[in-house]
Amino acid sequence: MELSNKEISKLKAAAQHLEPVAFLGKQGVTAEFLLSVETALASRELIKLKFVAFKDERRELAAQIAEKTGSTVIMIVGHVAVLYRPKPLPTE
Repeated sequence: MELSNKEISKLKAAAQHLEPVAFLGKQGVTAEFLLSVETALASRELIKLKFVAFKDERRELAAQIAEKTGSTVIMIVGHVAVLYRPKPLPTE
């Protein structure tokens, strides 16, 4: 999904006020973790992930999580990644 610079800037600004909703610990990227990310994206569109473990691999793991959940990595700051996936438009 391609986002314009203006859209990315708005999402970054909105993410400043969010608390992390998923925490990646020593278990790694498990099916349960991906399900929690999927659930959070379905209800919120924009979420923060906190890397409690695997901090050195956070860029690669954030990209993998985004790919598996159909989302986009908006930014990575410190040990936190922000993901975005727009809600699907309702079909009539």
